[in-house]
Amino acid sequence: MTAAENVCYTLINVPMDSEPPSEISLKNDLEKGDVKSKTEALKKVIIMILNGEKLPGLLMTIIRFVLPLQDHTIKKLLLVFWEIVPKTTPDGRLLHEMILVCDAYRKDLQHPNEFIRGSTLRFLCKLKEAELLEPLMPAIRACLEHRHSYVRRNAVLAIYTIYRNFEHLIPDAPELIHDFLVNEKDASCKRNAFMMLIHADQDRALDYLSTCIDQVHTFGDILQLVIVELIYKVCHANPSERARFIRCIYNLLQSSSPAVKYEAAGTLVTLSSAPTAIKAAAQCYIDLIIKESDNNVKLIVLDRLIELKEHPAHERVLQDLVMDILRVLSTPDLEVRKKTLQLALDLVSSRNVEELVIVLKKEVIKTNNVSEHEDTDKYRQLLVRTLHSCSVRFPDMAANVIPVLMEFLSDNNEAAAADVLEFVREAIQRFDNLRMLIVEKMLEVFHAIKSVKIYRGALWILGEYCSTKEDIQSVMTEVRRSLGEIPIVESEIKKEAGELKPEEEITVGPVQKLVTEMGTYATQSALSSSRPTKKEEERPPLRGFLLDGDFFVAASLATTLTKIALRYVALVQEKKKQNSFVAEAMLLMATILHLGKSSLPKKPITDDDVDRISLCLKVLSECSPLMNDIFNKECRQSLSHMLSAKLEEEKLSQKKESEKRNVTVQPDDPISFMQLTAKNEMNCKEDQFQLSLLAAMGNTQRKEAADPLASKLNKVTQLTGFSDPVYAEAYVHVNQYDIVLDVLVVNQTSDTLQNCTLELATLGDLKLVEKPSPLTLAPHDFANIKANVKVASTENGIIFGNIVYDVSGAASDRNCVVLSDIHIDIMDYIQPATCTDAEFRQMWAEFEWENKVTVNTNIIDLNDYLQHILKSTNMKCLTPEKALSGYCGFMAANLYARSIFGEDALANVSIEKPIQQGPEAPVTGHIRIRAKSQGMALSLGDKINLSQKKTSI
Repeated sequence: MTAAENVCYTLINVPMDSEPPSEISLKNDLEKGDVKSKTEALKKVIIMILNGEKLPGLLMTIIRFVLPLQDHTIKKLLLVFWEIVPKTTPDGRLLHEMILVCDAYRKDLQHPNEFIRGSTLRFLCKLKEAELLEPLMPAIRACLEHRHSYVRRNAVLAIYTIYRNFEHLIPDAPELIHDFLVNEKDASCKRNAFMMLIHADQDRALDYLSTCIDQVHTFGDILQLVIVELIYKVCHANPSERARFIRCIYNLLQSSSPAVKYEAAGTLVTLSSAPTAIKAAAQCYIDLIIKESDNNVKLIVLDRLIELKEHPAHERVLQDLVMDILRVLSTPDLEVRKKTLQLALDLVSSRNVEELVIVLKKEVIKTNNVSEHEDTDKYRQLLVRTLHSCSVRFPDMAANVIPVLMEFLSDNNEAAAADVLEFVREAIQRFDNLRMLIVEKMLEVFHAIKSVKIYRGALWILGEYCSTKEDIQSVMTEVRRSLGEIPIVESEIKKEAGELKPEEEITVGPVQKLVTEMGTYATQSALSSSRPTKKEEERPPLRGFLLDGDFFVAASLATTLTKIALRYVALVQEKKKQNSFVAEAMLLMATILHLGKSSLPKKPITDDDVDRISLCLKVLSECSPLMNDIFNKECRQSLSHMLSAKLEEEKLSQKKESEKRNVTVQPDDPISFMQLTAKNEMNCKEDQFQLSLLAAMGNTQRKEAADPLASKLNKVTQLTGFSDPVYAEAYVHVNQYDIVLDVLVVNQTSDTLQNCTLELATLGDLKLVEKPSPLTLAPHDFANIKANVKVASTENGIIFGNIVYDVSGAASDRNCVVLSDIHIDIMDYIQPATCTDAEFRQMWAEFEWENKVTVNTNIIDLNDYLQHILKSTNMKCLTPEKALSGYCGFMAANLYARSIFGEDALANVSIEKPIQQGPEAPVTGHIRIRAKSQGMALSLGDKINLSQKKTSI
């Protein structure tokens, strides 16, 4: 058995730069040195033994010269030394010297100092030699009656470990500890004693609990936690005990300790599915979220609430607690708020939607009064989207929500305003009865809109849905007000001239005819560069957009003016009024065209915008019925089709979610009656406490895939050849933020290999946490070495290294075996995720790293290729299935994924099938990947390049 296989209780940091001392100098220090030198020498001895040195000659020296010392540091170091030193001869018999050590520890167990007694008792928990423990048993029993709690609680632990390992040494331990527990007052001692009874004699533990079940709420939190664990285990093993203990769990929900409340709520949910139990547990979780300050705790407890909601029977109980859940919104953290809103939205029903909307409206108004902060804007967006979803699901609520939200169209945060606009557009199309209200409110806030994108959307809505003569006149008035004095070019030039000559400012009147002398403006264009900022600020909004060179809004305005003019002509019978209105609309378009062609704007008008405005002018001059239909009917139909497709897609995704949640039981599945289940069969149920312990230790057992190739063997990497003196292979275990390398090292020679060290180095964003300790390998022996590698970001990494060792008795230099590289796959960190189209476009514009991958594959079907890429890269396709269905020879799709570190990865697939090359021609095209970090973009590109060459089979 090698040193690496010994169970290690104590971790010691070893400085590797120091030179190992000789045995003679250590012996000298231990015999003749003062206390300080003996301490240092003892530390060096411990480190050398940990490195595989035997040092048998120093054992008697330490017993004679170090063991009798009363210095506390030395006594503590000696405990470590006796823990690791070999205590048996090669044939397995105890060394004679150990009798002297045993006697020294019997004296320490009777020492007047409680620290020495307590630490000696802790050391005895680690001993695995029954012959050493037997003489000490009377002294250990006596420590249970010591005046100090530190000694008593360690005595309980010592008795427990000795009883577990060598029951014959203390057969009456459970009875002894039960009597101790009844009379004990200290909380930590009671906790240790009760913990021992749970594992050693559960019936006695239950008897004790039954006697004090009414006082449980007065116990300390450490004991309460152990009681919760006992009740959980007992009730799962023996369901008939539930009625006896469930009241105790209810009482523990009122505990002052958050940890006890959390565990009690989790236990209560597993023991009972009665609505009162679920409600009490959920209420407890909500109180914990509100009272705990740590955001991580809030998120964990929220996840427990979401798990409760997943159970169909519990969902109705939680629906009554929606208002309590919304109290969590007082937390400033955005992630907590996001989860809370999503949970509330999932639980909303016709019974509580009105209260939910009132709370959300208040929250929206609150965000207006808070000082501007990045998270405030994002929170406002979340609230708007939640209200949007509520209004779509419960149309009666829309009338209450819309007036409040439309105030935010004039918000400085474009993203929140865009969400409001999207909501308004959907509401005005869906709810005919709200159109008048929305148009009226839109006209009120129209002049205050600051963002050009929102302005365009608002113009479109007004142009599409203004149906009365008064509304159409109001729109025209607002447009004129927003555009300012016309003709724009002439009034701007007069204004510039007025700035230079103040006395002329009063005499200049507005010119009513279009200015045609284009050449004269060209000579005065230099004035445009010296316009004062004050005047720019005073400009009406639409005029400001146009002078900044944003003529896309002008194209939108032209469409709006055309729609309302055509509608006005249909509504008003008088020819004079018709012509007057149409002429005014055409004048506005003409003056904008004129401005675009002049040199006043910062950017000239684009050809596309010129074409659109010219088309609108032509439509208004001709007023043909066909154009009337296109502008006033088909635009709305297109929107209607888009919204219905979107709704259908949402319903489909909800249906898929509900199908996932529904617990499907086959008709021929056996029914398990817990009352009839044998005790040994109960072990198949998952123990929550065991699972949480494994999760904390990073040993969570992932369910292996059905495919045998996906088993552990598939992750074993061979590091050296079979003919090398040292054979090595590694199992790569990827956890969330670190990689554990379990390396098997086999000595294939007939020599003893000393100081056999695994030396590792990393490439990429990987970091070695600790250097593996050196080993001594006997001939043909083997050992397992574990190494932890920390991962900081999502990119491909390489771990490389070598094994160096000395051959005992050889005078040559150290030998070295170079290892093969271990490649860490990026796919272990990438998870499919979803985002909205707007978020995708925003990230696409922001991310600076792009990697363009040329499609090079033997797959001949476009859809097959896309599915193959999705499977290979772990990304999610954001493009709806309807958009991808059908066959037209080319395909474009957006893909999205997020890493466990919160990094986003975007991809756009543009592929086509070259028809001219025949039906068997492979797919061609490009995949563009964008990410915030270079490593992510390059690694994902490499992954696609490697995987796309495989067949889709």
